Amino acid sequence: MLKKLLSKSKKGKHSLEVNETLINNECVPSHIAIIMDGNGRWAKKRAMPRIAGHHEGMQTVRKISRIADDMGIKVLTLYAFSTENWKRPKSEVDYLMSLPQMFLNSFMPELMERGIRVEMIGDKEGLPTSTKVALNEAMEKTKNNTGLILNFAMNYGSRAEIVKAMKDIMVEVNNGKLTLDEVDETLIDQYLLTSNLPEPDLLIRTSGEVRLSNFMLWQLAYTEFWFTDILWPDFNQETFMEAIQAYQQRNRRYGGLKGE
Repeated sequence: MLKKLLSKSKKGKHSLEVNETLINNECVPSHIAIIMDGNGRWAKKRAMPRIAGHHEGMQTVRKISRIADDMGIKVLTLYAFSTENWKRPKSEVDYLMSLPQMFLNSFMPELMERGIRVEMIGDKEGLPTSTKVALNEAMEKTKNNTGLILNFAMNYGSRAEIVKAMKDIMVEVNNGKLTLDEVDETLIDQYLLTSNLPEPDLLIRTSGEVRLSNFMLWQLAYTEFWFTDILWPDFNQETFMEAIQAYQQRNRRYGGLKGE
């Protein structure tokens, strides 16, 4: 399937030429995280309301999920709604909160056919009831699927996640279930929302912004970053392949001297 995907790729104005000789099938990232940015600007450029950009961005989620699944990527984490996004206009927030139900309802047959499992990280209790119901139903229906994990970061903030983990560990220490000597990086990993997932190998951010925006600050310690000016609704198969090709050209040393 990877060869089929690559054979359709074309050289774009801002893209490297991507073909099967440049993609190493044995070195595809296990976990890719994406900060999906630029929906509003995409709509503004077309004199459309911001929600039109979010709707188009939802279609991109569907396309990229298919490609990731076809490539054998194990986890795709998408930053869908941050704890700071509540500051946006109510009409926009309400629409964003309706997207999980629209997306999951329409995509569910294909999720089941492909064996994709839906997961979520973030403060679920802070979400509207209808959004929680949609996510819970999707996670329940797909819980036995063994393919790609499609992980949505909803109402997610990394600092809040780390603070909660620290508080939970402190409670265990105070109750005598843990000692201070047992608190190390491995233990902290177990108290994060991503405890059941590998750390991301590759982070992609669209729209030209070059920052993390409170996203997976602990988990991205040794992740490779890749930024593009392309707005999320315009992000496509070719751009995705370009990011993976760039990742495969990196020398991941983890502080050592590997490859030198």
